[in-house]
Amino acid sequence: MKKVTILALHLGYGGIENAIVTLANTLVSKYNVEILSVYRLYNEPVYKLDEKVKVSYISNIKPNKKEMMYYLKKKNFSMFLKGIGQSIKTGFVKYIKTPDVLRKINTDVIVSTRTVHNFLISKFVSNDIKKIAWEHNHHNNKKKYINSLVKSCKNIDNLVLVSNELSEFYKGYLGSKVVYIPNCLDKMPSKLSKLDSKNLVAIGRLSKEKGFDDLLKLFKKISIKHPDWKLNIVGDGMEKNNLLDLAKELKLGDKVVFHGYQNKDYINNILLESSIYVMTSHTESFGLVLIEAMSYGVPCISYTSAQGANEIISDGETGYLIKNRSEDEMIEKIELLIENEKLRNKLGKNARLKSKNYSNEVILDKWSKIINKRK
Repeated sequence: MKKVTILALHLGYGGIENAIVTLANTLVSKYNVEILSVYRLYNEPVYKLDEKVKVSYISNIKPNKKEMMYYLKKKNFSMFLKGIGQSIKTGFVKYIKTPDVLRKINTDVIVSTRTVHNFLISKFVSNDIKKIAWEHNHHNNKKKYINSLVKSCKNIDNLVLVSNELSEFYKGYLGSKVVYIPNCLDKMPSKLSKLDSKNLVAIGRLSKEKGFDDLLKLFKKISIKHPDWKLNIVGDGMEKNNLLDLAKELKLGDKVVFHGYQNKDYINNILLESSIYVMTSHTESFGLVLIEAMSYGVPCISYTSAQGANEIISDGETGYLIKNRSEDEMIEKIELLIENEKLRNKLGKNARLKSKNYSNEVILDKWSKIINKRK
């Protein structure tokens, strides 16, 4: 049985981390799977792992880059100086300890999940081992980012992209190295939402690019016409306090519920009790949460700026895609689904059917083809 090692930055909360755990749980039915995590944020991985998946940690250090940037931005120099020692330690792990571990690694296939790690496995992992880079982020036409990713794949066997649009784009740089494999569901739920609850839901990191501020503003207008509907926001992040302040300023009261970070079971229960999923991201390479919502038969609405949503949502069939971040059109479509239960059920049924294209059986077959392909 071939051994597959997935190199992760950490196993805490996050879309990439969710995808890593789901892939490991999917591959372990055919392969000996190990997740090698650079940092250890918690005693156990946040997302539930199959007991057959082995987890190893390069260090027990927690990176503090985001906190350091925050303190610098706020000109809190005392806290910034206190964090320098921790930053030095994380740098040592990143540039000294991780390369040393990679030089000695014993595996058949290694999957990198960050551009910086592509460079590391390219340079330090033996060429006898198959090297696969797995890209989760959209380039947003940033030349520096594009050039960095392309350069990092120089000594890589395959670059896996989670959207067809991205795979076509990078084929122009890397040709046949590029493979399109979307992210997959951990499992297909046996229960579906009845779509009769008066709940909207949005899940994700509370950061600026996710556009939760825009979501709160448009929901304020919806709540005036439909005061009995609630918005559930699941996630945490640097923008949490700003969003709480905005919700208070908009006088949304208990019409908006911030659930914070939650585990898969909690999120699944939220989806089961939701009738519409709303995504207001400014950018999104894939959007696994959309697939998860659709698997529960929940219709989804997203701005087209969340690029990955454009391949997942079939406009008018499984949900709606809103161009140019039009708030008026977004409100119109949400209210259409609020007021038309028959349409809501029709789109939800179609959404469930489409989500089966992202089942772990389908995605396992796609990954197996590149894992088993000779170098």
